[in-house]
This record gives sequence, structure tokens and C-alpha cells, in this order.
Amino acid sequence: MNIIIMSLLAGVVGMGLGGVLTALFGSRTERMTSIFLSFAGGVMVSIVFLELLPEAAKLSSNAILIAGLVAGALLVLSLHYLMDKISSSGGESKLHETFAEYFHSSDVISKKSSMLRSGMIMLFAMALHNVPEGLALGAAGHYDASLGLTLAMLIGLHNIPEGMAVSAPLIAGGLSKTKSVVITLIAGATTVVGAVIGMLIGGISDIAVALSFSIAGGSMLYVVLGEIIPQSIVTSKDRIPTIFSLVGIIVGILFIQLVG
Repeated sequence: MNIIIMSLLAGVVGMGLGGVLTALFGSRTERMTSIFLSFAGGVMVSIVFLELLPEAAKLSSNAILIAGLVAGALLVLSLHYLMDKISSSGGESKLHETFAEYFHSSDVISKKSSMLRSGMIMLFAMALHNVPEGLALGAAGHYDASLGLTLAMLIGLHNIPEGMAVSAPLIAGGLSKTKSVVITLIAGATTVVGAVIGMLIGGISDIAVALSFSIAGGSMLYVVLGEIIPQSIVTSKDRIPTIFSLVGIIVGILFIQLVG
């Protein structure tokens, strides 16, 4: 299957389906939002440790793998710092009180007149989370078509609860269901950008493929371990997100065994 098509299905269909489900069944509480994100984070962890890093280790040295992990984490950290500066939060990484703050979108709820600006910030935040996934998908698809297909299905599965978690605070903040779904679809489409980059890098050499996998892995792990899980626990104020993170990991493992 064409890599671009796979990335579209994983990003747009996955995120879009989550947005549609939320629009159909109503906005969710922050507790439910944290559960959705935790599950998505668990699936992401399974992708990193069962697919990306093992494949990177096969193609290169531990030095390349570690360098990619560090580079991926630093990349996301830098971009989040930039988003914090843009959203006037003082440029400090912190755990926020609400998911509106977490997604740098408090203006969506508080000021409808600034909807366009806030929507762009939201779009940038989602692009940040989806581009590394597309990077892994593009490199994987170029290296091994079956691996690319497996990652596409896993990323699509991961994006469904993420789409629900993203669209819920938008709808709760007063954004129409139609606009919320459209924004979610656009955010999912940025997976294609990462896929194109992954294809280009992956065509250079095995080391380039391994570096793509490890950079994507580092980016994903930073998002999950540094933001999604801590933020979910703070927001829900209990251990339920941890449980659903484990459920996501288990689902990812079973999925990989079935389709791998």
C-alpha cells in the first residue's frame, strides 16, 4: 500500500474517527479525556519498544539509537518551549490545571473572537505529536512494507482515543461539532508531513532508517512519559490513567502479535 495513503488513513481516519465519535456521543469530562489520552499513550509505548527501537537496533549501533532518542526528545522539548512562548505562558514547561491549557488552547474556551489564533495553536500542538509518528511510518514503509502497514494500523488505533481527547475540550469550550471534527481531521493530516520526511530519510541508508526510528521513538516517549501520563494523572487526580496506559500497552502488544 502506498505510504502516503497509509499515513492519511492512520492520521486523518484515526484522528477524524475519534473526533466524530465525540461529536456524536457528546463532549466528555476531563476525566474521560485523561483516560483516552492515557490509552493512546500506552499504545504509543508499545509501538516504540516493540517495533521502532528493535528495528533501529538491528540496523545500526547502540550509539546511533541513543543519539536518535536524545535528539527526538530534545526536538519535542524545543518545540513545546516555542509553543509556550507563542501562547504567552512564559516559556516554562509545566503541568497544567486543565486540558485546555495542556493543548495551549485556553483562548478557545475563554475568547471566541480569538478562535482562529487558538485553532492554529491547537493545530500546531497536534502536528507536533503526529509528525514523529509519520516519520516512523514513512521510514518503516520504505524499509519494509509489512512493517509500515503494521505501524499504520497501530498509529491509527492510537489516534482514535487521541482524536476523542482533543475534540472533547474543543466542543466543551463552545466550538461547534463540525468545526471540532474538521480541526481534528487537519491535525491528523499532518502525519503525512512526517511520512514524506521519513520516506526521504529512509531512502538514504540503513543508518538513516535507524536514526529515523530512534528520533521518532524519542519524540513519542517524551510526549508520553513527560506529558501525557503525568498530565492525565494530575487532571483525573487518581490512578485510573495509569491503568489505562497499561491497557493501551497490552492492546498494542496483542495487535502487533496479530498483524506482525
